Amino acid sequence: MTLRRVISGLVCGVALLTAQGEVRYKSPDDLVLSADGKRLFVVCSGSDEVLVVDTATRAVTGQAHVGKMPRGIALSPDGSRLYVANSWSDNVSEVDAATMRVLRTLPAGFEPTGVTVDAAHHSLYVANRLSDDISLVDLSAEGPSAEIERISGGRGASYATASPDGKRIYVSGIYPQPGKFRTAPVTEITQIDADTHLVMKRLNVSNAAGVFHMAFSRDGRLGIAGELRPKNLIPLAHVEHGWVFGNSVALFGEDIGDTVVQMPLDQMDVFPSQPFGVAIAPDGKRAYVSTSGSNEVLILDLAKLVAAARSPLVARMANDLSAASAYVTAHVAVGNNPRGIQLSPDGALLYVANRLDDTISIIDTAHAVVTGSIALGADLPLTAERRGERLFYSSAYAYGHQFGCATCHLDSTFDGLNWDLEPDGFGKDIVDNRMLEDIKDTAPYKWNGGNPDLQTECGPRTEKYFFRSQGFRGDALEDLVKYIQSIPLRPNRYNLPDGEKTTSQERGEGIFNRTAKKDGTPIPDLQQCFVCHSGPHYQSADSVNVGTGKPSDRSPMIDIPELNNVVNSAPYLHDGSARSLEEIWTVYNPQDKHGVTSDLTKDDLNDLIEYLKTL
Repeated sequence: MTLRRVISGLVCGVALLTAQGEVRYKSPDDLVLSADGKRLFVVCSGSDEVLVVDTATRAVTGQAHVGKMPRGIALSPDGSRLYVANSWSDNVSEVDAATMRVLRTLPAGFEPTGVTVDAAHHSLYVANRLSDDISLVDLSAEGPSAEIERISGGRGASYATASPDGKRIYVSGIYPQPGKFRTAPVTEITQIDADTHLVMKRLNVSNAAGVFHMAFSRDGRLGIAGELRPKNLIPLAHVEHGWVFGNSVALFGEDIGDTVVQMPLDQMDVFPSQPFGVAIAPDGKRAYVSTSGSNEVLILDLAKLVAAARSPLVARMANDLSAASAYVTAHVAVGNNPRGIQLSPDGALLYVANRLDDTISIIDTAHAVVTGSIALGADLPLTAERRGERLFYSSAYAYGHQFGCATCHLDSTFDGLNWDLEPDGFGKDIVDNRMLEDIKDTAPYKWNGGNPDLQTECGPRTEKYFFRSQGFRGDALEDLVKYIQSIPLRPNRYNLPDGEKTTSQERGEGIFNRTAKKDGTPIPDLQQCFVCHSGPHYQSADSVNVGTGKPSDRSPMIDIPELNNVVNSAPYLHDGSARSLEEIWTVYNPQDKHGVTSDLTKDDLNDLIEYLKTL
């Protein structure tokens, strides 16, 4: 039976009911500029559309309605077509750039986020975040057959960029590759030959968990990507002794050599958090980086940055808080949650998409000042959820303004890491970073079930253990909780339209719901999957000992987690020690405490996993 996808659900934080009626924010995420600089095309993930802005009048002059939650955009080399990655529709909209008419819908993988085109305008490359791959789409073909190949990418493949000559395609991932428990994360940038469609290199970015947008110098010899370098292997108790995330850029290409060099953006007591968008000036003198947590754009002296990257001391610079003072020349404050950025053809202006303001900031690059702002829609009232979303994405509350909720919960999801969050300083209670989707009715919270509600989880606990600074209180805390409670489940890609199941899923469901072993021996209640994992969230308010405790845990009692969309959130178990769903039972269940699985074959486990994917 062919697996079909059902895409449904509300868009996170953008379609909210208020006393005035429905408030739908634009939430601009990415943007691209026409070759003559006269028209700016803006992807709005909140309103499912692409807007056209006349850069001379700074007015919105057109729009195209596309798929659900569009995230990325590319312009064809001749400027005639726009390609928009619809992350919740699992497809790409092809739009006539002159008329803004949607011409056709092209296939993609699970949660397409970034998109780019080759130089000949023959092929489209689509980065698919949830299927960890890159769709190769033949633009001369029609229908499902247009997707001619899937290229394996890094985990969370999300942002796609072509080299200036269009002959190389680069795709960055936002999640680290599956690795050995409690080892430094590694994230991949995949380099593809646009002529052969073969992977040329897999650039490993060490100690990185989150590589975002990339940009290239005009000659194509230098690439720069925004990245996060987490310090998740040391206790978070040391927030005030250093920094929890290294906000950095990754440099690669011929000017750097056959490696990836990571350079910090942080300086002593100055943490430009969550680097996201990148642009390089046409004359090669400056680079620009949007920092979505600190609401600013950094201006970098490119010659000094490259010189530092070529220094014999570069190996120690990644963690040197004095290094960035040599090449970070300015911090320019912009709007809330700046994301994609785009330079005018002459490099004189930088356009910045402020996702949580519904505006575009315009920076005069020569003077490093904001000279104007473009409103993308009506001045809508701020709902409690929108205020909370701003708090969630802000780094203003943590000690030194180093990080915020969204630094770990990337795009309101997770980061694929495990952390030592306790204040002991001795590596106790290592915890996996859990998903936030649809958690409103899944109390209690925390892996030990110690927090009865989100107000406790996000208020005193976050203030004491994470931020080490005054955190969310009063109305701000209530707004934040309302936003978190509004985060819905992303579409499940494994469910069939009519509630039917594949043969494998049906067999897996039988295993999940069984009450006896294959030999007829009854399975104790607490070792039956469905007893603990029940209800709409497949969870329980109880804590149990399923035999997965480690010497680093204070207690073997573990909060029973929800299983909705569990396939998306590796690694697994309370401490993230299981790299895959299969390892939960093949490596970490020797005594059959976490469900009775010792009598299951490899095929049985595969069927069980296929069923779990549908939850």
